[in-house]
Amino acid sequence: MDTGTSGESVKLPDTRLQDRVLERPALWIRYRRGAAVTLVLAAALGTLIVVMSRFSGAQISVDQSRLTIGTVERGSFLRDVAAEGQVVATVSPTLYAPAPGIVALEVHAGDSVDEGQPLAVIDSPDLTAKLSQEEATLQSMRSDWERARLEAEHGLARVRAAYSEAQIDQNTAQREVERSRKAYELGSYSELQVLRAQDALEKAKFSYQQAKMMYDSQPAQNRFDIGSKKALLDRQQFLVADLQREVRDLQVRSPVAGRVGQVQVENRANVAKDAPLVTVVDLSALEVEIKVPESLARDLTSGMSADLQGDGRHWGGTVSAVSPQVVGGEVVARLRFNGARPEGLRQSQRLSVRIFIDRRDNVLMVDRGPFMEQDGGGFIYVVHGNLAERRAVRLGASSVQKVEILGGLREGDRIVISGTDAFKGAEHVVLSH
Repeated sequence: MDTGTSGESVKLPDTRLQDRVLERPALWIRYRRGAAVTLVLAAALGTLIVVMSRFSGAQISVDQSRLTIGTVERGSFLRDVAAEGQVVATVSPTLYAPAPGIVALEVHAGDSVDEGQPLAVIDSPDLTAKLSQEEATLQSMRSDWERARLEAEHGLARVRAAYSEAQIDQNTAQREVERSRKAYELGSYSELQVLRAQDALEKAKFSYQQAKMMYDSQPAQNRFDIGSKKALLDRQQFLVADLQREVRDLQVRSPVAGRVGQVQVENRANVAKDAPLVTVVDLSALEVEIKVPESLARDLTSGMSADLQGDGRHWGGTVSAVSPQVVGGEVVARLRFNGARPEGLRQSQRLSVRIFIDRRDNVLMVDRGPFMEQDGGGFIYVVHGNLAERRAVRLGASSVQKVEILGGLREGDRIVISGTDAFKGAEHVVLSH
């Protein structure tokens, strides 16, 4: 081939040395990709058949991450009741105004007070004036009583003198009769004179008897007069003593040692009788008051031990009283602290309370959960792998953390203890991941 103008021919290189003959591949090599795809599809189909056969009865699917699953176990079952309580003072008297008047406060809310310390003073002019009047009346009656005693002594002296005089007159008349008789016998006196002497004796005897009777009855009469005056005097003394007590009570004193809880009046305010003034809290007698549902209160009795917790501290306690009255479906109970009074507690402070009812060993139980309230507590869902099966169960006593299993489950069973509203009562539920 001529490619130039010089007339010389140029030869291109030959490519036959670069070519090679390709052999026909084997049959299994040509169809190996299709065979692999076929094997994968067959395995997936087999797995799907197994799953479908296993979950053929499932009616609904639920995400397992939304559920809480517990394991049935056997052990010691501690039955208890948990509640929130508040610290209350068993002795917290409220002091009232003993009389109307102007109040002068001596303390403020939160102040520490001792027993007998003045808290407030009531200025009551009416009461103090009445006391002065009654004291004057008392003094007058005491004078009347003293006068009655003197008059009684003088009266007794008078009747004693009259009695003695009558006795002398009788003796004189008796001697005159005897002398008249002798003179009559001697002829010196006439019979008329003898008769006059006898009449005088009879008169003297009568006077003597009257004087003796007056003398004998005078002490009783004196006792009556003096006793009457003394009774009036005593009555007035009681009245004055009561008024003096009321005046003393105008200085309102703390009946206990503790702390002022609440001041219910303003200083220098005009208060009526029996108006509340100050509340004093006795911090040496503290208890904890709780409210528990009526269903749990039936098992509470006085003397049960309890654990109280608050501010990172623990105290032992004992149930001291359980109210017999149900209010709003709840029952009020009180607990007292064991041992010495805890320090640092405040009125109305909140504490966590756990009351221990009983303890039993070898009890089948599971963690407490919302499943107890669903379906009346008669059904649960037992977990087998990725399938939850609905099963009837009998529940027993419950505590703060555990619930007793009486029937329908065995040790080691795994059950759904969270809410099962999403299961909608299905017999079988698929648990997806």
